[in-house]
Amino acid sequence: MRISTSWGQQQAVNSMLDRQYQMSQTQLALGNGKAIQTPSDNPAAAARAVDTSSASAQNDQYTRNMQSATTRLSVEENAMSSAGDILDRIRSITLEGVNGTQTDESRQSIATELKQTLQQLVALGNTKDGQGEYIFAGSRTTTQPFTIDGTTVSYGGDQSQRMVSAAPGLQVATGDNGSDVFMAIRGGNGTFVTSAGATNTGTAVVGSTSVTDASAWDGGHYTVNFTSPTTYEIHDAADPTGTALSTGTYTGTSGTINFKGAQLNVTGTPAAGDSFAVGPSSSQDVFSTISGIISAFEAPGGGAAMNNQVNAQLLNLDQAATSFLDTRTKIGARMNTLDQQTDIGSDTKLQYDTTLSNLTELDYASAASKFSQQQTALEASQQAYVKMQNLTLFNYLK
Repeated sequence: MRISTSWGQQQAVNSMLDRQYQMSQTQLALGNGKAIQTPSDNPAAAARAVDTSSASAQNDQYTRNMQSATTRLSVEENAMSSAGDILDRIRSITLEGVNGTQTDESRQSIATELKQTLQQLVALGNTKDGQGEYIFAGSRTTTQPFTIDGTTVSYGGDQSQRMVSAAPGLQVATGDNGSDVFMAIRGGNGTFVTSAGATNTGTAVVGSTSVTDASAWDGGHYTVNFTSPTTYEIHDAADPTGTALSTGTYTGTSGTINFKGAQLNVTGTPAAGDSFAVGPSSSQDVFSTISGIISAFEAPGGGAAMNNQVNAQLLNLDQAATSFLDTRTKIGARMNTLDQQTDIGSDTKLQYDTTLSNLTELDYASAASKFSQQQTALEASQQAYVKMQNLTLFNYLK
């Protein structure tokens, strides 16, 4: 087999070029710290790196979602805390208003203060987050949820709840709509409500109420009719003059009235013919509750009629306070979930970063050793090429 001189030289040149390329790739890796310069360097590792980078980017998005949700929930929690403080203040000044020493003028002053607190509560209902979006408007975040006209408040948001993805398959609510928080509040004690007859002439006032036997309460409408200051009858509201469902006695100054699992605490002296209606609770917004207290204080005369109206609204106010507290509890639970998921996300990110580092980051010690070997190989190849150039027949013929 004949091997030409030109072929041997070309092979030597190709060898040097290959070694120069290998050394340049190693030098590039040392410069940028990446073990994979092109996917062809390590197809399997490059594919895994792409998948891991995509998963890491998704995890980063979840983290941003949770940060935004936590901020929004913090704003809502602060608003609900302030709203609870306002209800405490309303309850305090309302109890002052039913004090027997108050006059029409002093109750009017209290009503004026209550109007101011009502406006404060409406302002809290219109709270915005850091992005200028209303937090209690449901999905209509650019629409002001509450408007007030006198003492009448209306809701302009919707009943939806905004959610955010915190992890694959995990959705967390970022807030509560104003309808659920401020409007849909059970009246009375949450089970039934009471109201005094419009024609009552006695001084009997219904105070606190409760359910003593939930299984006995059937959710019906009933009337407590006083046949004398010390006796009463329970009638179905649909048949107030028919046969009494039950009868009882009253002490004449204070006592309890019990029927069908419901209990009414009554003070004062009723007149014969006085009555109280008892029926199942329905929803009443907190703003109407405050408006009802204002109306009671603005009406002249005071007396049992005012006290009955105010007491009924105080029960509604207590239900609103409980609802606000429940909302804060839900917010706290969501924030705890986000905190826990944030920790999980941080651990997951560390795992992704470690995997990417193992796949793509350069082992500098190994690369430096490899570069030194490649440099030695290139130098040897170059020296061999120089010697090959002198291996011609003419050198031996001289």
